[in-house]
Amino acid sequence: MTVRRRIVRVTANFTRNLDGIEAFLVEGGGDLAFDSLLRRLSEEIIPTLERFPEIGAEFLARAPLSDDGKALFAKVLELLGPETGARQFVSGDYIILYATRSDATYLLAIRHHRELSFDFTAHWP
Repeated sequence: MTVRRRIVRVTANFTRNLDGIEAFLVEGGGDLAFDSLLRRLSEEIIPTLERFPEIGAEFLARAPLSDDGKALFAKVLELLGPETGARQFVSGDYIILYATRSDATYLLAIRHHRELSFDFTAHWP
């Protein structure tokens, strides 16, 4: 049985996220961790998404409860369109958000789990 591979495309935002992860890891002395991430992306994650684009959990399966969240959720659904699905894939310390269409899979965003933080300075002058 031959599995049809779907092309995986990297978005500009995904590339910016990688730059941010590199800075985050290098600042913490994790130069080798970033090299490992790039190797894992090229040798494991992207080939897996090429063969099994539906492997990640549906990102939009759980609708938000707040009115603001519902409005943003509706906008995201509209932007993605009816033929596009949004999924998240967790690999080690990283969470990858990607979109699937019949023609390709688009890597939208990636975050290191420790990179997620609150910006309290934006709330108080």
